[in-house]
Amino acid sequence: MKTPKSLRCFASHVLIGSLLGATTALTAAESPAVSTHIPQTLTVDAVVEEVVRQNPEIDFYRAEITAAKAGRRTAAQWNNPEVSADLGSKRVWERGGPAIGDGPAWSVSVAQTFEYRGRIALRKAIANRQVELAELGLAQFQAALAARARAKAQLALAAQQKADATHEVMQRFRSLLETLVQREPTGVTPLLDQRIIEANTVTLQRRAAQAGRELQGALLELNQLRGAPAASPLRLTGSLLVPTNAPALSILLDVAATNSFELRMRQTELAQQGFQVSLARNERYPSVTLAPFYASEKANDEQRIVGVGMSLPLPLWNQNKGNIEAAEARVQQAEASVRAAQRDVERRLTDHTLALQTQLEEMAQWRPDAQAQFREAAELADRHFRLGAVPVTTYVEMQLKYLDALESLLATRHEALEHRQQLEVIVGQSLDSLTSR
Repeated sequence: MKTPKSLRCFASHVLIGSLLGATTALTAAESPAVSTHIPQTLTVDAVVEEVVRQNPEIDFYRAEITAAKAGRRTAAQWNNPEVSADLGSKRVWERGGPAIGDGPAWSVSVAQTFEYRGRIALRKAIANRQVELAELGLAQFQAALAARARAKAQLALAAQQKADATHEVMQRFRSLLETLVQREPTGVTPLLDQRIIEANTVTLQRRAAQAGRELQGALLELNQLRGAPAASPLRLTGSLLVPTNAPALSILLDVAATNSFELRMRQTELAQQGFQVSLARNERYPSVTLAPFYASEKANDEQRIVGVGMSLPLPLWNQNKGNIEAAEARVQQAEASVRAAQRDVERRLTDHTLALQTQLEEMAQWRPDAQAQFREAAELADRHFRLGAVPVTTYVEMQLKYLDALESLLATRHEALEHRQQLEVIVGQSLDSLTSR
């Protein structure tokens, strides 16, 4: 028994209407929540500057610098003098006879310890290296933070463009579906064409939701980095432009050898450990304590004594050999750390440089207006499909390939920019200032 044609058309209309309703519900369920506040519009550079200025974690490194400077002041100070006093009674008598007299006896002294020459200077040198390490730690954190913020901002820009393009194609499919619903399918081919459009609409809806979630995740992390509430609305402006002038690997290695934060920190630690060895050797020699004193006794007669006492430990049993050996071992560890850091910096520089060169070579093969051309081709396929000049397979393929190509273009640009940022963090300097060499 055959189903009447009008009934089949009605069922098709109901199915398509249900599908459109389901995709609308899916959009509401999976798309990120839209804030009622007007989003703050910032450029990538403005976001990076705000993150570096307002990130709450920077206070930790600033406090570390303050603590290191306080330690430097402590290292340069002398030991406080010590005041001691004695009070008693003195009685004088003849041998085997009566007491001749008695009276008070007291004394007071002030003792000051003097370090062996050069010891305070060594402690100051060690404290200065600690301040330098704290300052390098802050500079390294700020560079890494700026690179992270820039990467997240660029990722948000790419996700924003992907989401806009996906919504554009999805709306194109939905508009076409609404048009096809008004037509009465005549035969199997038009009905299958509708099903193809319907299936791709669902797929695009899911793709648009994923792009929205990617954008939302990047914006949430940017808000966290800049110390703003997570739900603060934010919109980024700009484009993913990749500079094509990359410095040679040899230049990067030369600059990193003297400017890399990591190498400078390891070298500073090595210098600090060298001072620790010198201090341990210096501590073999004793400190001298001088104590001027005044004493008074009154009994049968009155006596007053003024003098200077001196004391120092004799280095007979402990000559600080254990501390010297431990400090020399720390120097060896610091030297090993420097060598390991040099190899690691060289490896990472080489890796990111080669990856950046690969990305630049890939982008050099693109047409300058490739993204615009793909979009125009998708619009052209839509117009001609509505006119019946393009089959549904070509139409669908062109829309999906437009999105695939856009994602590939954006991903390649984002990866190239991220490699540049990692190179700048490693060498501790902007690559733009090195391209003129």
